[in-house]
Amino acid sequence: MLTSTTSSTATSATATASSTASSAGSASLNASQDRFLKLLVAQLNNQDPMNPMDNAQMTSQMAQINTVTGIQQVNDTLKSMAEQFTAMQVLQGSSMVGHDVLIEGNTLTAKNGVASGAIDMAGRAESVKIDILSPGGQVVQTINLGALDAGRFNFDWDASSYQGVGDPSFKVTATLGGKTIDSTSMTRASVVSVGSDNTGMKVQLQGRAAVAYSSVKAIL
Repeated sequence: MLTSTTSSTATSATATASSTASSAGSASLNASQDRFLKLLVAQLNNQDPMNPMDNAQMTSQMAQINTVTGIQQVNDTLKSMAEQFTAMQVLQGSSMVGHDVLIEGNTLTAKNGVASGAIDMAGRAESVKIDILSPGGQVVQTINLGALDAGRFNFDWDASSYQGVGDPSFKVTATLGGKTIDSTSMTRASVVSVGSDNTGMKVQLQGRAAVAYSSVKAIL
């Protein structure tokens, strides 16, 4: 379940996560170094006096542990940066609460008697029609947008007289010279909260499931 995120909560969570990750990383790094030193000392104590370890071999082993140590430190730093970046995204995303956004989809939700959507046209079309469909697939109304160039176009549908059960959807038909022009349907929804989980930043939409922040195509 996603909840709205405040500045203090996100900051505290970031500090706690970073501290925990740093402590765990340091403990693991220290343990690895301790094991290496113990093994090296044991090897030196038990080496053949007539055939001692040469400097090149010892230098090679020390270089290997230094490489492992460096990689671990880089990994810890990147993990900490990723956690802080996610927290910053949530803080910035909190400004979306209360706004409408566009996401890919063809479901329409009426707000004050009006249902809104948008389409992304891949190319110019001489005829663009939008069929409003009931949940059962019947055409409720057809909106004729005429000729459109490539780009994004918003549309509104007067849903005040719609009596169907469930949210309607829409289907776009765009043609040029009898050939179909590709388009992407987008639905409009209101943001009620912003949060994050182990997959990243999430945006909770009113009356809909949460979507990834990357799914938001526009903030209105």
